[in-house]
Amino acid sequence: MKEIFDKVSQDCSEIVIKEYSSSFYRATELLSKSIRNDIFNIYGFVRFTDEIVDTFHDYPKKQLLDEFEKELWSSIENKISLNPILNSFQDTVNKYDIDLSLIKSFMKSMRMDLDIRRYKNRKDYKEYIYGSADVVGLMCLKVFVSGSKKEYNKLKPYAMSLGSAFQKVNFLRDMKSDEEILNRVYFPNINMQNFDEYTKETIINEIEEDFEHAIKGIVKLPKKARFGVYIAYRYYNKLLKKLKRTPSINIKESRIRIDNFQKFIVLTRSYVKYQLNLILWI
Repeated sequence: MKEIFDKVSQDCSEIVIKEYSSSFYRATELLSKSIRNDIFNIYGFVRFTDEIVDTFHDYPKKQLLDEFEKELWSSIENKISLNPILNSFQDTVNKYDIDLSLIKSFMKSMRMDLDIRRYKNRKDYKEYIYGSADVVGLMCLKVFVSGSKKEYNKLKPYAMSLGSAFQKVNFLRDMKSDEEILNRVYFPNINMQNFDEYTKETIINEIEEDFEHAIKGIVKLPKKARFGVYIAYRYYNKLLKKLKRTPSINIKESRIRIDNFQKFIVLTRSYVKYQLNLILWI
């Protein structure tokens, strides 16, 4: 019975987000049950693809990515895959008619990770961010608005800003490990040697602009998605503020994190604001 296989596939996607990102898992649990599984499905697909290019150093990455992508398109067309992560992802793609160009852009950015180590201009940098982050936000947005093209187009710019902000925060937080382990630097014309307070401030100002634009869209999301997305925004905004307070030399030497207690405080304060309608919505 395919129903059992589909449930097992769905469970696998939930396990992926739970094991790889406790913060996102907590935020996703605050979404309505009606859309929660579909966000698990998107995350599972994105995470596994990212794993191929970021962690499988002792294996033929390009070959693995080629095989994974071949199975990806087959699963979407045939509405089934023996790979449980792809099986659950194709279900969400077909259910909400997610634009295949978004998935193609995502796969293109993943391939860029195999070939590009340094971004020398903003054009390539922005293309990578669009494919690796913005489109993920857009796939989730299609779920949040239940496939409505009108609502999707209205909220699309805000979802892209949020995706960009999340990704740039990741780049800043992971500068040390990205360069030392993956030999990658995403910010154009920047390396660990010339990363200073001015450079850090310039990057943070850009991220803050993305967040300021994104929050205008978050408050317009359907209620079933609003609070969960807001919590993810608050987690990352908290991390950005910590990075802002951290000297550039420390960012180059260690990975900055938000501990579980701070995450709990963010969640509690956000819930109180939400209940008291203090976030400019409803």
